[in-house]
Amino acid sequence: MAGGSREKTRAVIVVACFVAAISGAILLRRLRKRSRSRSPKIGGGSIENKPQEKFKRVLADNSYSPFKHLKRDDKGSPTELHPYEEEITHLLQNPSVLPDFVSDNGNVPLDMSGSYTWVDTEPELKSLAGILSGEKVFAVDTEQHSFRSFLGFTALMQISTVKEDFLIDTIALHDVMDILRPVFADPSICKVFHGSDNDVIWLQRDFHIYVVNMFDTAKACEILSKPQKSLAYLLEVYCGVITDKTLQREDWRIRPLSMEMIKYARCDAHYLLYIANCLSSELHSKNTSETSSFSGDKLNFFFEASRRSNAVCMQLYTKETEPSPGTSAATSIFSRTFNQKLDLAKVSELKDIIWKLCAWRDLMARIHDESLRYVLSDQSISALAVKLPKVPQQIYGTMTESPSPIVVSHIDELHNLLKNSNLSIDDLFDNILEMRLDPVGCCPLSAYNYALLSQLSSKRGDMFNFSLSGSEKVAQTGSKRASRELFIKKFSCKSPVYHNCRIYASDGRLLCYCDRKKLEWYLQRDLAKMVENDPPAIVLLFEPKGRPDDEDNDFYIQSKRNICVSCGEEKHYIRYRIIPSCYRMHFPEHLKSHRSHDIVLLCVDCHEKAHKAAERYKRKVAEEFGVPLFVQKIVDSGEEKVIASIGLTNNKNSNDGGKGVSPLHLRTAAMALLRHGSSMPSERRDQLMETVKAYYGGREVSEKDLESALLVGMNPNERRRFGKKKGLPLTLDYKSTTLIKNGFPSNIGNGENNGHNNISYSDNHHNNDSSEACEVGVLESDRRLSLLGHGPHGKLVVEQLLEKYGDEGILQFCQKWREVFVEALQPQFLPGGWNIKHSGKRDFGDYSVYNPTKKV
Repeated sequence: MAGGSREKTRAVIVVACFVAAISGAILLRRLRKRSRSRSPKIGGGSIENKPQEKFKRVLADNSYSPFKHLKRDDKGSPTELHPYEEEITHLLQNPSVLPDFVSDNGNVPLDMSGSYTWVDTEPELKSLAGILSGEKVFAVDTEQHSFRSFLGFTALMQISTVKEDFLIDTIALHDVMDILRPVFADPSICKVFHGSDNDVIWLQRDFHIYVVNMFDTAKACEILSKPQKSLAYLLEVYCGVITDKTLQREDWRIRPLSMEMIKYARCDAHYLLYIANCLSSELHSKNTSETSSFSGDKLNFFFEASRRSNAVCMQLYTKETEPSPGTSAATSIFSRTFNQKLDLAKVSELKDIIWKLCAWRDLMARIHDESLRYVLSDQSISALAVKLPKVPQQIYGTMTESPSPIVVSHIDELHNLLKNSNLSIDDLFDNILEMRLDPVGCCPLSAYNYALLSQLSSKRGDMFNFSLSGSEKVAQTGSKRASRELFIKKFSCKSPVYHNCRIYASDGRLLCYCDRKKLEWYLQRDLAKMVENDPPAIVLLFEPKGRPDDEDNDFYIQSKRNICVSCGEEKHYIRYRIIPSCYRMHFPEHLKSHRSHDIVLLCVDCHEKAHKAAERYKRKVAEEFGVPLFVQKIVDSGEEKVIASIGLTNNKNSNDGGKGVSPLHLRTAAMALLRHGSSMPSERRDQLMETVKAYYGGREVSEKDLESALLVGMNPNERRRFGKKKGLPLTLDYKSTTLIKNGFPSNIGNGENNGHNNISYSDNHHNNDSSEACEVGVLESDRRLSLLGHGPHGKLVVEQLLEKYGDEGILQFCQKWREVFVEALQPQFLPGGWNIKHSGKRDFGDYSVYNPTKKV
């Protein structure tokens, strides 16, 4: 009995100790959280030391300068999008048949009870790099910290091989993490991630580490149509492990890490290799089970997962910038908070103070390397703008959260900003630079703010070049925003552009991605059979002419995302033609038919930027080829079938008899006379009438002539749209034209004609002192060609290229346009396989309507 009592007592003691230990751990965790969230005492003003302040080398600082990517000495190029673009592109085009880790499936341990290696010294990091260089595959994960940093930084990296787990203290090793760069960039080693989109750009931002050859388990989940793609879901399904994802929000800067955090960090990478093996096996099983009915037995689902994974590697990190710091935040705060009706004076006052507070917060966050929400919350900005505290102590009471050390340290500047509505932001910041920036002050210099403060110091008195008041800026931004939203609503794509349907050859090779309409075309004609429904995929029942890889056009066998290729905007996008239509429409069919390489998706803002760059380059092309962008003069030639050449000279003193007028000026004058001729001043009416008469050779014009003049130079589609919009009669016949031009062939196209126009294609910018007469011939106008735009210019440029250089001239011309696009936008999300040197050539099948041998 006594023995039994002692056993019971021992059991009770063990249980009690176990409960106490758990309770103690929970209490410790709560105390840690409470201590981290505890606000500083008002008036203290001291700012705690942060680990990133010890970093000696920072690649992404808090200045307004763009981020500079790694430039490789061996393959550096000013137009290169990605320092490892060549290696990644090769992987996109030539994925390995099987990943190296598949054969080691049985060797991947599920048990995580073994030890791990903590790496926090340079010799240990070099040793790890040596170990990883001998591996065929390893798993990677990172933990970030963003609350106490403006841009955020990597606080921990987890790497797991088949045999061992490594936890790398990236804070202690921040300045030497490039030791791992060769391993991550080695295309022979596969790196396994889960949800790598952020990890890839974070590693670039902090260490200039670029991932080459990656397998992303989240991309595999997309291919396999898994119900969930989260790592927590995969851990539970494949490994029977349940994780607490709230630990992801822990403060990963603290050292030493708690056992709870260490277990969580190890778990994310340790099981990733096993999960990757399972998903890889399922991808290969999917190949066999769904394609056994036709030869080849391989639809390459694994290849698709590999392509999607490596496409992520092509992303490049960029800083988020705005023209005037704080403007977008101020607009957002005002629209979200003050949606009730306010009088105009109050609205102006609120907008001005909100903008100043946002600008102040932005600069403080950059100088002190803190997040915006840590410095001052949006809710506090709204409260301060409404109440306008009179004394510093009232500022603390007005804020919706406890004041941050930044607010405490700069309370005088903040109070001065709220009190003095006429205070210039430049004056306030100048005072901060003058009084506060010193080695022992509250704004000490660091690697994060040195470049920023140098920029501001060099612009003393005009730091942000704010020419407008805060309210004017916010009002202007609001107006632009409304106009922008209206434009988006009207012109952006209303449905996804890329459906990513797949077409396979009978041997299982992927031919291309396409939309549903093209897929249905083949199915309706019994030319293909469906092999997968989500996403749709078909196999052709005939042998196609050529393959994308045979034509060196791997772009067409890559899936594409419905996002802006420049900035990644997903909510709206517009098609953008990198090669302007005015040129491309005149290319030979074998260089343009069924080619979408140079049609990309851009958001409104990036579209505007690209368009401006294109217009600048068009003007350069016009000068280089001597072909003005617009038709300079157009003259009615009556009812004659053939008009003799009109002698014009390039000499500025030559006289063409005043014949001809710009088609744009002609249409504007005719419209004004039809609408308001009877009510406008006689002097203005006579002036516009002279413009119209110049087109008709100086004769008197009737109302019917004015109606006819409205349509001159329009193609049929423009005439239909114009007539529908204006409600004008469109019974006039489409006229052919004669072009006056400098030394180019006179034929633009063929079409039936009932009359003729003489069109001058001369430009004073290209005149010289020669007295030779310009050849002017009869020009039969192409029905598709509008004379109001750049169409004739494009036609003559392309004709000149083909005449002098043939197809190669067109290809070089296209490459230059792609370079212009890349230099203007520095796009980060171009589809895999997109290449400046893309050829665009293709072969046509025997029955294709584009086959030259089929044309008579």
